[in-house]
Amino acid sequence: MAEIKMTTKELLQRLFNTTSVKRFIKRHGGDMVDTPFHTYLKEQCAQKGVNPAQVITKAGIERTFGHHIFSGRKNPSRDKVIQLAFGFEMNYEQTQELLKVARKSTLYPKIMRDAVVIQGLERKLGLNVVQDALEELTLPLIGREGRYE
Repeated sequence: MAEIKMTTKELLQRLFNTTSVKRFIKRHGGDMVDTPFHTYLKEQCAQKGVNPAQVITKAGIERTFGHHIFSGRKNPSRDKVIQLAFGFEMNYEQTQELLKVARKSTLYPKIMRDAVVIQGLERKLGLNVVQDALEELTLPLIGREGRYE
């Protein structure tokens, strides 16, 4: 029988109520994110039946750098993680999880650029379509105009 993970809200409430963070982590460590990012990427490939090269190509990431991300040799920026989400054809919720595992800030709909990305993910628009929308709104492109983090 699969173990049911605690929700973030429940975990946060227990954290607020604890007197010992050490005891809290010992007790609830299994409910926390501790998977290395590159391991999570490989798990996603297996679940979706794709290989890293396919994801990297769809994500528009330079091949060598992409393989370095998948091997754990490079730590991707937030934009690269978003590109990977498009490469995996993830929806909004899956992308939020990907960003959390990568330890990057999640998408926030009150930020114009993030709103465009969120809509693109939910409507299954390709990365190029989202880039066009960003350009039309004169917002920074994903992974192309410096670091937007």
